[in-house]
Amino acid sequence: MYKRQGHERALAALDADGALPFGLDGATLFYAGPTPAAAGRPLGSVGPTTASRMDFATPRLMGAGIVATIGKGKRSAAVAEACQATGGVYLCAIGGIAALLATHVTASELVAWEDLGTEALRRLELDDFPVFVAVDVTGADLYRQVEADARP
Repeated sequence: MYKRQGHERALAALDADGALPFGLDGATLFYAGPTPAAAGRPLGSVGPTTASRMDFATPRLMGAGIVATIGKGKRSAAVAEACQATGGVYLCAIGGIAALLATHVTASELVAWEDLGTEALRRLELDDFPVFVAVDVTGADLYRQVEADARP
């Protein structure tokens, strides 16, 4: 999981090495900034952040092997096109339920970029994580569909 600075570093590694770093091929990126472990869980609260801030990098990362992203809010048309082109998906989590989401994290491991603090790259294991498909493998975008249906 990581946010903008991590994306910039992943793109730099992709430019330098021609591959995603740290075994990210086939991974899901969760845009979140967790708090330290608490209540006997691997993390404290872990809420989604606005995914569109990572749209500058997402199509390229998906083209390099990322299969899904998790965040909140709608994505750009370029991300929907990347989902269609790569068979990837965008999963949306509800904002404001960070404490609840933390109860679905069964493990957390620091992978890289500890200097980024909450934006460090972590490998999470999730169990029954409550998200919904906002952009599917065909590029169908739930947010744009709702907007279109709301027009007179």
